[in-house]
Amino acid sequence: MSYHAINADHVIATIERLEKRISERFPGRGLARVCADFAAVARRDRDKVRELRKPYVWVRAGVGAILVLGALAIAFLAKEVKIPSFVRLIQPGDEEGAIFDLFQGIDSAVNVVLLLGVGLFFLLRHEERDKQRLALEDLYELRSLAHVIDMHQLTKDPTTLLAGATSTPSSPKDHMTAFELVRYLDYCSEMLSLVAKVGALYAQDVRDPVVIEIVSDLEATTAEMSREIWQKIQLVQQMDLVRAG
Repeated sequence: MSYHAINADHVIATIERLEKRISERFPGRGLARVCADFAAVARRDRDKVRELRKPYVWVRAGVGAILVLGALAIAFLAKEVKIPSFVRLIQPGDEEGAIFDLFQGIDSAVNVVLLLGVGLFFLLRHEERDKQRLALEDLYELRSLAHVIDMHQLTKDPTTLLAGATSTPSSPKDHMTAFELVRYLDYCSEMLSLVAKVGALYAQDVRDPVVIEIVSDLEATTAEMSREIWQKIQLVQQMDLVRAG
């Protein structure tokens, strides 16, 4: 077992265990269904990351074919530019013809190298850009999931636990004890942290600057959401201390 990298299977096991904890504590709540969907997304992302590690076989075959064709083309040009042409450069006679043959061979060789370079660049960049696209699609989905989780905690207001707190007809119909509210908020915070961990799998295995930047943005977004949740938890804890005092 490696302790330098995130183990995707352990992350998924933690998400599945969190789903069970939420279902047992709050049966029938929407948060449990969100966590179940999150577990399915995480399993799919784990498999996707494992596929993205692998090189595209057809790209590697194309690179090999281009290199072989290039070697054959250079060998053919080398045979066309004959040695006597170079020798005549230092002998009286047909220097002009020898120089023409030499530069014609060099020009052909340069064209072949340029074409090979363009082909190799296209193939390698295609693989890189395709993997980047697939990773970004999943990271954007994780970011949307983080906002869905955040929506579930927005209406959980600790001030409703204050003595004398009243509600309006439009107030959320949600009656929780202080303990239940803290547990609910804590589950939201845990889920947000796990969203960031699933995103980090892409930064760990897809070494693309754009992917790494989006993962960093996802981590910052979930950390800020968790910070707001913990402010609510601390408020509930302070209210409990006041009541106990």
